[in-house]
Amino acid sequence: MLLTDVAQASADVAASSSRLAKRARISALLSGAEDSDTVAVVVSWLSGELTQRQIGVGWAALRALPGPAAAPALTVGEVEATFTEIGVTAGKGSQARRAELLNGLFAAATDVEQAFLRRLLGGELRQGALIGVMADAVAAASGVPATAVRRAAMLSGDLPSVAAAALSDGQAALEQFTLRVGTPVGPMLAQTATDGADALSRLGGTAVFEAKLDGARVQIHRNGDEVSIYTRSLDDVTSRLPEVVDAVLALPVTDLIADAEAIALRPDGRPHRFQVTASRFGRRGTTGPSEQQLSVFYFDLLRADGTDLLDRPAHERIAVMDALVPPEQRVDRLVTSDPGEAQLFLDTTLAAGHEGVMAKSVEAAYEAGRRGAGWLKIKPVHTLDLVVLAVEWGSGRRTGKLSNIHLGARDETTGELKMLGKTFKGMTDEMLAWQTERFLSLADGSTDGYVVRLRPEQVVEIAFDGIQTSTRYPAGMALRFARVLRYRDDKTADEADTVATVRAFHERAD
Repeated sequence: MLLTDVAQASADVAASSSRLAKRARISALLSGAEDSDTVAVVVSWLSGELTQRQIGVGWAALRALPGPAAAPALTVGEVEATFTEIGVTAGKGSQARRAELLNGLFAAATDVEQAFLRRLLGGELRQGALIGVMADAVAAASGVPATAVRRAAMLSGDLPSVAAAALSDGQAALEQFTLRVGTPVGPMLAQTATDGADALSRLGGTAVFEAKLDGARVQIHRNGDEVSIYTRSLDDVTSRLPEVVDAVLALPVTDLIADAEAIALRPDGRPHRFQVTASRFGRRGTTGPSEQQLSVFYFDLLRADGTDLLDRPAHERIAVMDALVPPEQRVDRLVTSDPGEAQLFLDTTLAAGHEGVMAKSVEAAYEAGRRGAGWLKIKPVHTLDLVVLAVEWGSGRRTGKLSNIHLGARDETTGELKMLGKTFKGMTDEMLAWQTERFLSLADGSTDGYVVRLRPEQVVEIAFDGIQTSTRYPAGMALRFARVLRYRDDKTADEADTVATVRAFHERAD
């Protein structure tokens, strides 16, 4: 299969607002794949993921690349092999070799292929193929019921492998995908509620409220004396968290699969800033005595002592968990039908330095890999008024529109505007049309064909979840989960928030 087939399908899917059209386009693409390996790679790419997870290519490496090829020639297999080689290249001269491989790949790619590769490698592929659409497309291409595909993907946490099996050997092949200790499961995700009263209304009048810790979500597997720990993205981090392994081995259980939060706490029990926790999950994270130790707090149980709990209601899973896990290793919890009690629990949790609360249906099963209606998150929204420094041309439905904006704040000591991150989230179609016209009028003439530099005049109100220390951006900080609320034509760039304001917020959260 040619890369151009995948790139064009990605663009077509992004350009369509119809779920049925997206499914049909992906199904047609998968039906044309010559083997199961190609199916797995294509499904992974269209889901916005590399099969290698990370290969060390960041946004800076994508800023200056060769012009496009005139005609398509790259195959999916060739691109996949290049990704793998880039990822494993290390040692003396590796930086130059990786740059050579990346340049060679882009030099052989056409305009459409380059746009696809740039967004795939930059983690910004937005073709709209969400997990449900992709699963339905796999079902259509393979002739397997969609429910069977979704269930297998849920239990394996690996839709590309499920797709390869389904298209190769049909429904019978999906029976191999069961809940197994040592095989990470796609985590259940949450929708958003405005407050406790909203959550109670949507969850049937009574709900389980839990502290939402600002740590790192982990999925814990134990089989006898063997423990495996996985991140939310299903990466194995067992070797980096020996203290968590020890805590798991101390539980009175022979095998289990559990959902938990690993977090760095201060001596007074308040959380360190998220960056302290995250540093333990880095590729080069160490485990020496000088490292900040992590605490683990359990909030759900999927399996215990040979019994699968995945389909049991939440109150049953909680009861089993409480019998195995000591109170000091469980997240704080309240079961109530009183909005006042729910609000007090939220206020107390926030005062303790945590992120917010989760509200959960007492009857909901664990919907692995899905954003189920049985879980709702409640947390405050923080905002900043920032200056737009540059903007990137969009792709798919946003082709021809200026989309992803670069955000900055002024450093009072130097007068410079320093970048804090970028976002394309929260933009309506009307906003995209407006900002394209507006930013073209602010363009300073500097562009690499992808990023358009602007005169720093436009202020935008940004909502964000937090701020973390970062060496990636000049301000030394980065916004977490930034999204656009509105453009502030009533403010000048001189009236926008400053680096000092952002740093003060960061330090208050520390």
